[in-house]
Amino acid sequence: MNKEIIILNEDELLKLIKETPEAFSEIFELYYKPIFGYVLRRTGEFDLTADITSETFLKAFININKFNYTGISIKVWLYRIATNEINLFYRSKKKYQSVFERLNLTHSTEFKNFIEFDRNVIEEEMLQHHQFNIVLHAVKVLPLKYQTAIALRYFENKSNKEICEILQMKEGTLKSLLSRGIEQLRNKCDFNLIN
Repeated sequence: MNKEIIILNEDELLKLIKETPEAFSEIFELYYKPIFGYVLRRTGEFDLTADITSETFLKAFININKFNYTGISIKVWLYRIATNEINLFYRSKKKYQSVFERLNLTHSTEFKNFIEFDRNVIEEEMLQHHQFNIVLHAVKVLPLKYQTAIALRYFENKSNKEICEILQMKEGTLKSLLSRGIEQLRNKCDFNLIN
């Protein structure tokens, strides 16, 4: 893909994708790692994260022509899709068939090597953060509404405004969710959490 595309604003990029679907790879390159990280911190499982993240980008690719730039960024839209995919997984408790098996990727070996490298780096990092794993486990047993708000605020460092856009809620509702969620999280963990 031509590196000049990266300097386009989102509206111009969307127009280019409608003309040349291969330009979607720019969105993938820009947002894959943040979305993957968000999903990993929500699920704590690498293979599940790879599947959900792939499903997120597949749905985005399929629906990109329906997306209209109306003040909500592509990044927020991707977080919404990822959040919906995570919630869908937890509601159904079904394992997804690996998206990698369903797609015929031209550079599948290269892509799998990229994923495998990410897996090794992330798994090493997770082993070194025992306390993070305790918090992650505690977050996973909270009701979904608290999981999502806490993950976006404290794992993804999103502002309240960004979270309200992603979850389509008012700031007062979000503050209440965060307060109640953190209180429940404190009760589940043996050490002091977010002040």
